[in-house]
Amino acid sequence: MNEAEIAAKSGGLIFNEVLFGLAILAFFFLLMLEKKKPLRTFSSKVYKESFVTNTMAFVINNVIITTLRASSLFLVAQQFSTYGLLSGLSDGPIKWILAFAFFDLAIYVWHYYSHKFEPLWRFHKIHHSDKSFNVSTGFRFHVFDLLLEIVYKCVFVVIIGVNAYLVLSIEIIELFFIFFHHANIKVKNEDMVSQYIITPSLHRTHHSKVRSEHDSNYGIVLAFWDRIFGTRKELVPVNIGLDLIEADNFVQLFSLAFLTERKFMKIRSLIPKGKK
Repeated sequence: MNEAEIAAKSGGLIFNEVLFGLAILAFFFLLMLEKKKPLRTFSSKVYKESFVTNTMAFVINNVIITTLRASSLFLVAQQFSTYGLLSGLSDGPIKWILAFAFFDLAIYVWHYYSHKFEPLWRFHKIHHSDKSFNVSTGFRFHVFDLLLEIVYKCVFVVIIGVNAYLVLSIEIIELFFIFFHHANIKVKNEDMVSQYIITPSLHRTHHSKVRSEHDSNYGIVLAFWDRIFGTRKELVPVNIGLDLIEADNFVQLFSLAFLTERKFMKIRSLIPKGKK
């Protein structure tokens, strides 16, 4: 590796570290914003349990997979960047925009099948089990959900064929939007903004406890995938979170993936009911 390549690699790492730092700063900014002026009020008990469980999930999940995710995507992109669909394009705005659009579409597809395919839903439902809706909900994922997503993204990176630093940059931008659209805030001119990007109002519908409502609005950044594929819904959900699934700590959160709603109902039916 010559000096120019080393300098480019070092510059790329610094750029991605700056982006990640900005995403974390955005998380704390949105946290303060929703605390100061929340759009929807949840009881202090529900909010506290939600925040503690979600941040614990973030800490434990990141200890397990952060290095794995970053290194896996980076190494795969480095190895196969000259083989994929966009490998023939020279680096520049057109390639960056196409890469971002394809990546965002790929995550839309993954999100859609995480709802429709039962083996994936049993892990993804952990994210939907939050009875509150706040910026920390963006941390609430089952570790197996994240691990499976890493495998999927690695396959996609091989197919698309772009620079490793571009892949990491897109990942960090997606992280920022995950924080943003989970925030319990009102966005100015949101009706107009939501025509182009996923906003909290659209994603709030996605967290409705009603299945017909939360099976919608799968986009992460760009709003037009839902419009194109007919999965967009604009409504205000009455209740947030799943009807039967609830967890008060990380251990329960992890265990819920192995307990389907059908099994839950069966077990609950065996428990004697107390006298009224």
